[in-house]
Amino acid sequence: MRLEGKTALVTGGRGGMGRAIVGRFLKEGATVYAADLSPGGSLPEHDEDGSHFLKVDVSSEAEVAAALETVRDEVGELDVVVNGAAIKLEKTVAETTLEDWNRIFAVNVTGTFLMSKYALPLLLAAARTKGDASIVNIGSYDGYIADPGLAAYCATKGAVHALTRAMACDHGPEGIRANVICPGYIDTPMLRSFVEDDETDPRGRDVPKWQDAVRAIHPTRRYGAPSDIANLVTWLASDEARYASGQQWVLDGGLTSQVAQPRL
Repeated sequence: MRLEGKTALVTGGRGGMGRAIVGRFLKEGATVYAADLSPGGSLPEHDEDGSHFLKVDVSSEAEVAAALETVRDEVGELDVVVNGAAIKLEKTVAETTLEDWNRIFAVNVTGTFLMSKYALPLLLAAARTKGDASIVNIGSYDGYIADPGLAAYCATKGAVHALTRAMACDHGPEGIRANVICPGYIDTPMLRSFVEDDETDPRGRDVPKWQDAVRAIHPTRRYGAPSDIANLVTWLASDEARYASGQQWVLDGGLTSQVAQPRL
C-alpha cells in the first residue's frame, strides 16, 4: 500500500473529489482526517468511511488552528495535506459584489493559506523523521485560462497556483513538497449544482444538449471522475513522487491541449 504508515488531512473531505481522495487514502493504508463543514458534506447519503472527521470552516483561523491542534495531540505529525475545500461563483466582474469577492477568496485562497500555515509544523515533524512530506492543492484549469462568467473563481485558482509554487520554493529545503492539481470538468456535486433540474439551468441552456456538447469538446469525450483526481493525488502524496514539487498537474481529458476549431 502506497500510503501505509502515513497520516493525511483532506479539506473538503466530505465533498465529491474530497471524499474520493479520502477513500483512496484509506485503501492505501493512511490514517485520514477529513475536514469539512459537516460530516455528510455534499454527499450525505454516504456512510462514514473510517476517516476521522474534523468540523472546520477553512476561512476561520481559529477553527483551522484548533483542528491542527487536535491532529497534533492525537498523532503528532502529518505526512500529507490536501487543500480541496472550495466554492464557485458564476458571475462576471460586473456582477460580482465585494461581499462575493471576499467570500470566495476567504475559502479558496485564505483557506489554503491557513491550513498550510498551521499544518507546516506537523509536516516538518514528518519530514524530519521520514525525509518527506507533501502538500497537494486543488487548483483548476481556470487558474491559467478562463471560462466565461467565472471571474472571481478564476482569480482564486490563479492565486492558489502561485501560492503552491511559493511554498515549494520556501519549504522544499525542509523536506516538504508542494504541488497543485488543475482539474477540468469533473463529475462532482459542484459541477452538478449549476443544473437546477433536468431540462434547464439558470443560464437558459438545454441541459442534456449542453452536457453532450461539453463532453464533445474533450479529446477523451468524457468528464473526469473524482477517482481520476484521487489517483493523481495519491501518487503525489506517496514516496514515488519524492522528486515532484512546485508543479501544476493538469488533469482535464486533453481539453486545454487543443486550439479552438472552426465548426462548419
